[in-house]
Amino acid sequence: MKRWFLVTMAAATLAGCGLLPEKIDETRSWNAQKLYSEARAAMDDGDYQRAAELLEKLESRYPFGRYAQQAQIETAYAYYKQGEPELALAAIERFLRLHPDHPNLDYMLYLKGLILFNEDRSLFAALGNQDMSERDPKAAKESLEVFLELLRRFPESKYAEDAEARVIYLRNSLARHELHVARYYLKRGAYLAAANRAKVVVTDYSDTPLVEDALWLMREAYDRLGLTDLKTDAERVLQLNFPDSDYLKYGERRSKDEKPWWQFW
Repeated sequence: MKRWFLVTMAAATLAGCGLLPEKIDETRSWNAQKLYSEARAAMDDGDYQRAAELLEKLESRYPFGRYAQQAQIETAYAYYKQGEPELALAAIERFLRLHPDHPNLDYMLYLKGLILFNEDRSLFAALGNQDMSERDPKAAKESLEVFLELLRRFPESKYAEDAEARVIYLRNSLARHELHVARYYLKRGAYLAAANRAKVVVTDYSDTPLVEDALWLMREAYDRLGLTDLKTDAERVLQLNFPDSDYLKYGERRSKDEKPWWQFW
């Protein structure tokens, strides 16, 4: 123990006196092009951590060079691939703030939406049959807003088709979340809360396949509240829009999809 202590003290003393060699930064003499090409090579090799480090050095050393803006874009992507969504989102937000008219703005919006989308739906959740509707929908709502902004501002973008598909998926997910909460309230006797949550599906997600279920749940909630007029209205709208509904025939849904909607992505 004493010998270890002496060796440690000696090393600290030498370091303090500057007698131990400092770690050499191999990139110290690299120009912007060299930093960028090495960062790209690192990404091609799947070494996203090194790529991010090199891109950050490029931007800090050459903030006004022709590679700086591209470095910011690729830094966000490197963080995303590295599994650092918060750092990636921070890089994207900074880019959007600094370059609101950049020609690659559609890509940055798409990447932001994609990161938020993946935050809400992981591979493990899908494999474990965990319904997205049972989780906090905050990330799903944010992702939806970003993809809608992309489609509104850049309808001709090459990312528009995929963004549109994700919008459909997310709207279905959010509708199912509201329906899940409504059923929870109904089971626990909070009938007014159940009706209100089901109504959100009808008003805000009218283009989803869950409106039929939501209308019947509203009908059930109003029935238990003794609100006959509202119950009749809900049933009338259900009859008008879904005349062959199982709910009208049997009081329950009997036909089942071959595959749950949330597994189609």
